[in-house]
Amino acid sequence: MSPEELVYLGILAASIPVGFLFRFVSPPVKQGAALLLGLSVTIATCHVHTLHSLVTVIGTWIIVRCSWRHAPALSLAWTFLYLLFFRKVTWFNLPPPTPYANAVQLLLTLKMVSLANEVSSFHVEKKQDVSSFDKPSVVGGLSQEPSLYDILSYSYCYVGIMTGPFFRFQTYMDWLKQSDPQLLPGAVPCLQRLKLVPVFGALFVAVNYVFPLAYVRTEEFHDQNLFFRFFYMIAIFFVFRMRFYAAWCGAEASCISAGLGCYPEKALSKPGGGPTVHYSPDPSTEEKYDFKTVQNIDCYNTDFCVKVRHGMRYWNMSVQWWLHHYIYPNAPFKSYTLRAGWTMFISAYWHGLHPGYYLSFLTIPLCIAAESAMEASVRSKLSPRGQSVFDCIHWFLKMRAYDYMCMGFVLLKADDTINYWSSIYFIMHAIAVLCIIVGKVLKSGKKGPKSYEEVKNETG
Repeated sequence: MSPEELVYLGILAASIPVGFLFRFVSPPVKQGAALLLGLSVTIATCHVHTLHSLVTVIGTWIIVRCSWRHAPALSLAWTFLYLLFFRKVTWFNLPPPTPYANAVQLLLTLKMVSLANEVSSFHVEKKQDVSSFDKPSVVGGLSQEPSLYDILSYSYCYVGIMTGPFFRFQTYMDWLKQSDPQLLPGAVPCLQRLKLVPVFGALFVAVNYVFPLAYVRTEEFHDQNLFFRFFYMIAIFFVFRMRFYAAWCGAEASCISAGLGCYPEKALSKPGGGPTVHYSPDPSTEEKYDFKTVQNIDCYNTDFCVKVRHGMRYWNMSVQWWLHHYIYPNAPFKSYTLRAGWTMFISAYWHGLHPGYYLSFLTIPLCIAAESAMEASVRSKLSPRGQSVFDCIHWFLKMRAYDYMCMGFVLLKADDTINYWSSIYFIMHAIAVLCIIVGKVLKSGKKGPKSYEEVKNETG
């Protein structure tokens, strides 16, 4: 493990027991202590680069105060342009930010854009007719405009400050206002989330030792046979998954220990977004609670879901919610594939400027187009047994597609990524293009074979 990873591990390990202490303090103390702790961690790891995050917060506060109506678009432009400056500060003879500062800046960008949208929604609701006693149309909307202190305390709240998960400002305020937080579930769901972390960690260390990423960049690697070169990306993506499974499960546990994101099950909470329906406590029944709001990874479904598009839903789930609500709806395209491509481009930019991010993320729309073409032209014509076989093949190709794209994500440089992909003859790109062509050929036929359902309906 790198020194940076050990620091992240130490911060996560310390934040879990500290979280239980926050259940026993009043809301003002909780807010101040969480801010002080998060700011202390930021200054201790980021040093002078803490100023980047502070400038981002102050800029967003000015935007929401001066123009709440245009705050969503302006905050997105402001934070993303600042990300460009942040990553190119050496052009201005400024010291490069630390990896910790980068982690803080990434999460803060999501928070500030979300905050601007929440404030804008609050003002829109406020301008509507307040004479009726109907429930507000916005679920989990703000009850008042946040102050600068509120924004700072949300921005530097110690929970997930470097590792996530992302959570909305309203989720943060609900956490502060919890009544009897010590009575909410904590130890059991926390241990439940942590039980596989040692397994993930051990697998990460062991497989990473046997299959080091640096070996891919050597001449010796390219002298190996095709099967070995192909298999290597499977091992690399396995290491990649184990690393993030362990980190995100630990990050979720730090939220759970503090009680952040704890809502009744009937609120039907979504990762990142929080409650999706209006709810009210029922004193006559015992409430059941969950922490779906702060769930960032579904390890089982990430590995075993069938489709590429579904795999994205279960990975970094809070960020996927953010992209789905703030980027995808505003894409300058109508088709699903092009909207997905736009969203992946924004996601790549958010991650960084390394070409490998863009090569990987922009391969996803191609894979989605391929699986859509094959589903429409082949799977829909098969019997249930045939569809099961199709799904097994589809799952295998989905996993290989993610293995393939992961190489760009971890190699970062365009030359390294293209060299590796060319060493296995761009096989996943070739399969995706072939599937699209076959799908279009079958679809453009005068009359394709009847589907299993059509035959069944005709024969009774």
